[in-house]
Amino acid sequence: MSRPLLYLDVDGPLNPYAAQPQRRPEGYSTHRMKPEGWVAQHPGTPRAYVKPLRVWLNQEHGRRLRSLGELYDLVWATTWGREANLFIAPVLGLPELPVVTWPAPWGTEPDGTFWKTRGLVEHADGRPFAWVDDEIGPADRAFVAAHHDGAALLHRVDPRLGLRDGDFGVLEAFARAIV
Repeated sequence: MSRPLLYLDVDGPLNPYAAQPQRRPEGYSTHRMKPEGWVAQHPGTPRAYVKPLRVWLNQEHGRRLRSLGELYDLVWATTWGREANLFIAPVLGLPELPVVTWPAPWGTEPDGTFWKTRGLVEHADGRPFAWVDDEIGPADRAFVAAHHDGAALLHRVDPRLGLRDGDFGVLEAFARAIV
């Protein structure tokens, strides 16, 4: 059996963007980043005038994810796309990771699933996977149960808190249970 995949979202699980704006969560450091995806959200504004995006990251997450990398194949599943390797991975001390590419447009699907769900099931192609994201809901769980033959863990992370000890424990337990 092949190793499970661990699909990683950035905003929410790694960057608790929904925390109170002036109160950086404990253990996080502030980074100002200007990825092309962010610049593109400001059409007509010269790049030099686009205010950098505030990103909170916790370097301990890098250590924990590298440890999970002994059980999983880590994959970026984020709107950051390949830019996660340029901006997020170096801060966390992660190697360059494969990236799921998304079809456009983004939004909720007609059946109520999150726009990433179908793409992840297709990408996994029957392999077991865990997915950490702040947008996972009941429709996504139902879709994966109906359309994915392998084991799957859809783990919602509170975007005000980011990944916490308990989340890492759940991910480790899932990987060990399916080996």
